[in-house]
Amino acid sequence: MKTINSLSGGKTSSYIAANYPADYNIFSLVRTNDKKCLVPDAKIRQIVSDKIGTEFIGTLEEDTIIYTMLDLEQFIGQKIDWVSGITFDEVVNGKFGGVLPNKLRRYCTTQMKLVPIFNWWEKNINKPVEMRIGFRANEMNRANNSLEKLNKNGLLEFKTIIGKSKNGRNKWKNIEWQKPEFPLINDAIFKDTIEEFWKDKPVRFAYMNNCVGCFNRNEMLLKYMSLKEPIKFQWFIEQEKKRIKKYDTWKQSGHITYEQIKNHKLQLDLFDEDFNECDSGYCGL
Repeated sequence: MKTINSLSGGKTSSYIAANYPADYNIFSLVRTNDKKCLVPDAKIRQIVSDKIGTEFIGTLEEDTIIYTMLDLEQFIGQKIDWVSGITFDEVVNGKFGGVLPNKLRRYCTTQMKLVPIFNWWEKNINKPVEMRIGFRANEMNRANNSLEKLNKNGLLEFKTIIGKSKNGRNKWKNIEWQKPEFPLINDAIFKDTIEEFWKDKPVRFAYMNNCVGCFNRNEMLLKYMSLKEPIKFQWFIEQEKKRIKKYDTWKQSGHITYEQIKNHKLQLDLFDEDFNECDSGYCGL
């Protein structure tokens, strides 16, 4: 069974790439068509475009994630396969009824992370693989959530379109594709070990990986990100403003909008250490 390291651009999955060599390393890039979020370095944009096989304008994560993956590839001395699906703009504007994703309908993770990785797997391997996931030793609950989804053969399945029926409707099938593995849990690796490992290494990391306006983040952290990445945070505000229904917001309660979060006055000075991994949000891979 072939092995794959699933990389997010954060220190944890990068630690796996550096310490648990696999047959493949794969990274799924979140993109936007919004030229306000343009990555300023034209050379870097071309490098990324070549890697993903389509035009790259910008990402709704911090731009540093691009340099993380380029640095990491040099550091581990092994190829990283980049994939990318439809842009976030396409995800929220029409492809799925124009409804924003939130904690109750997290289809953004499926469309921008899982679908591109599955498509790459189907094209290049097309038989079950061992997928290494970056859950640390204190994240057994996340691992157990994945394990609960295993079928009778101990594999995760992916529901995908395999053609059209006579009436023109899509034909769907569940395909066995991966066996999740958690090397950091198996080896009792915690955050402190990972932080210490990267202290003197030539790999640049973003303040936090995942999207700047990730709805899994709490309001205080989102406010902080609105100051740190104002242009990208504005993209999330504009998506809410486009909605016909006022309750269609990133926060599923609909009681607070991202514009309200941006305009909220902080009552205290915040420092980086005020936030931890539980605040950062995650794509659930």
